[in-house]
Amino acid sequence: MTANETKIALIIGATGGIGSAVASALMARGWRVRALTRDGARARRDFARLGAVEWIEGDAMHAGAVVAAAAGAQLILHGANPPGYRNWRDLVLPMLESSIAAARASGARLVLPGTIYNFAPQDGPLLDERTPQRPTTRKGRIRVAMEQRLAQAAASGVRSLVIRAGDFFGPFAPSSWFAGAMVRPGQPVRFVIYPGRRAVGHAFAYLPDLAEAIARLAAIETRLAPFEVVHFAGHWLERGVAMAEAIRRVAGAPSAPILPFPAALLPLAAPFSTTLREMIELRYLWHVPLRLDNRKLETLIGAEPHTPLDEAVRESLGRLGCISSQLSADSCQPQAG
Repeated sequence: MTANETKIALIIGATGGIGSAVASALMARGWRVRALTRDGARARRDFARLGAVEWIEGDAMHAGAVVAAAAGAQLILHGANPPGYRNWRDLVLPMLESSIAAARASGARLVLPGTIYNFAPQDGPLLDERTPQRPTTRKGRIRVAMEQRLAQAAASGVRSLVIRAGDFFGPFAPSSWFAGAMVRPGQPVRFVIYPGRRAVGHAFAYLPDLAEAIARLAAIETRLAPFEVVHFAGHWLERGVAMAEAIRRVAGAPSAPILPFPAALLPLAAPFSTTLREMIELRYLWHVPLRLDNRKLETLIGAEPHTPLDEAVRESLGRLGCISSQLSADSCQPQAG
């Protein structure tokens, strides 16, 4: 590839929060972006905001479809997840195998957005890339298995990058705690739910910032190890409840009550909801401080992309329809300081 040729990225999961954010970040840097989807017509209609994305119909479970979609690509983002966590355990690793096959065939770097599920409550408070992974949950063990599989694939020439981050939030993150529990999309903020212990620190990752970090890493891909792992610090809040306070502040509702998550009701509802069962398993993340050390990331790309908290919350609430269009537009105004 010459310096004048356009780089190609394939996004697996472009209709999700992280996939759509990375697609936007790469296109802003001149990349040509393809996206694998089971329903091309629906994706083009519902995700028209992604503009020039080339939608390719195919199933992430079918290696042949992913290999074909990745032909000529230099980057593959594996952001696929089964809707609502349904059959997560049985589908996640086979989907990853499809992306590994595509990376091997195309020579592309495979990027996996990682989590802190890999770590035990006692592993904190500060986690770096060398912290031993001792997951205490089924989902955490699967996450570790995914990373181990990428490390194994590196021995046979498949280059990969894992970037671990905290709880996602952002303008287009419908499956996040922010959108799914803390506020009610489409309704003004009259109260805020906070799922954790208020005085315990918590890590949040604003998706446009995380996507920009991935785009910057993609620009220096040849400098990375065959199997590279980095941590994205995001918004570390020493008092996790500061996120709920920011929501009230940005929404112009400083007196709105901050309510605890109704954890006692989860066991009653969990038999009927896979998502709720997953929430129960991962509740410990809101009870202990687990902070990601981003020093390695910053040695690679410089200062981590970081949108001020109130600006990030304002954009998120605006897109969710929780604040007026004027309040949301204010996020485009220059910030003091």
